[in-house]
Amino acid sequence: MAEEPWHEARLIPTSGINGAEEQERRATSALPAVMVAVREFGRALTKPFSAPSGNLDAFIEVPFVLGERRLYPDGLLRVRRGQKSWTALIEVKTGRNELGIEQIENYLDIAKEQGFDAVITISNQIPPVVGQHPTKVDKRLLRKVALHHLSWTQVLAEAVMQKEFRGVADPDQAWILGELVRYLEHPRSGALEFEDMGESWVAIRDGVRAGTLRPNDKGVDEVAARFDALLRFAGLELGRTLGAEVTTVLSRKELAEPAVRTQGLIASLVSDGGLSGAVRIPDTVGNLVVTADLRARTITCHVDIDAPREGRPATRVKWLVRQLRNAPESVRVEAFVAHSRGAGAAELLRDVREDPALLIVDPKKELRSFRVAMSAPMGAKRGRGRGGFIDSVLDTVDGSYADVMQHLKAWSAAPPRVRAVPEDDAESRTSDSLVSTSLSSQDGAEPA
Repeated sequence: MAEEPWHEARLIPTSGINGAEEQERRATSALPAVMVAVREFGRALTKPFSAPSGNLDAFIEVPFVLGERRLYPDGLLRVRRGQKSWTALIEVKTGRNELGIEQIENYLDIAKEQGFDAVITISNQIPPVVGQHPTKVDKRLLRKVALHHLSWTQVLAEAVMQKEFRGVADPDQAWILGELVRYLEHPRSGALEFEDMGESWVAIRDGVRAGTLRPNDKGVDEVAARFDALLRFAGLELGRTLGAEVTTVLSRKELAEPAVRTQGLIASLVSDGGLSGAVRIPDTVGNLVVTADLRARTITCHVDIDAPREGRPATRVKWLVRQLRNAPESVRVEAFVAHSRGAGAAELLRDVREDPALLIVDPKKELRSFRVAMSAPMGAKRGRGRGGFIDSVLDTVDGSYADVMQHLKAWSAAPPRVRAVPEDDAESRTSDSLVSTSLSSQDGAEPA
């Protein structure tokens, strides 16, 4: 009998899932159970929410009475350590289901009455700014109870990083965590990836190309927010591959006031037809800047790197080219000189390899930095798949890091060398008298 159609036995099976309700029930039960079983993973998810380190207990569909209604939050987490305890209610959504404001506010009221610490929501919604919640609840309800959010992409990234990179002490627990990863990666689990730029994407895209887009047009703020969410998703996906925490780059003001970031993106979209943001990857030479030019229909990723502080201009260019020996010929390299403004000299890598002098406009001026950029055609569709905007951004980010950024290293000066002592001077040190020709720190280099 052929074994191909047989379903292999799994700790968390995907077979038999027939709808969103079943997806949510399995996900709600599986995730807290694995958090309890794998102590390191449970700690990784609860620590950012100010939970103490201790014994974790998890429950599902816990009943509570609010007024005249009986409500059932999807789950409850409780961490105990000595006399201290931390408790949070959980609300879970899978697939395309979005969180409901009324439901979350009810759970915040329950948490306040019960003296709980937090309400945690889990869904496929990715807020544009870290720490921001995808829904807008009444802020008065957050005075006593904290509201946190996890996207399924973030949960999956944490699970992979814990198992593959940080490590799990117990082999059996590591296997259990691997089963959760396998389940969440399956399309039927409902833990979907970022897959839609929103219903306003086509109208905004066409408005940019026609030059008719206005800041107050319908949906422009949604497109700006979804672009930032896409950057966060790209960072989580790249971080899951690298085993590192890849974060979006935001100013303090943008972190404190997310609306500032959104308004900046809208202004850029209207004036220049572009959307831009950056991600920070640990131990790299700089931030990876991602720019979507809707007019030119291109996606560009670039990184800036400081030039060496010594050597002739051609030597500095060759230093960079050596690090890009495996990069595609179509990569663009731009050189900036000291005390200059505006664009620098730019050439394709294939031409710079043949003649480094192409990036040297004035040999008398000092080269201070380089910009290395990779561009690709922009997808036009709002969703995933071939010809989609989302896939074109993700592919360019991954390709830029793999082909360019991971090979770049910052320049460092060579350590000073011990100056050689002439033989005749070494012999004079053994004599009783001080010879006037002895080596001094004030002497210059010996002539060749």
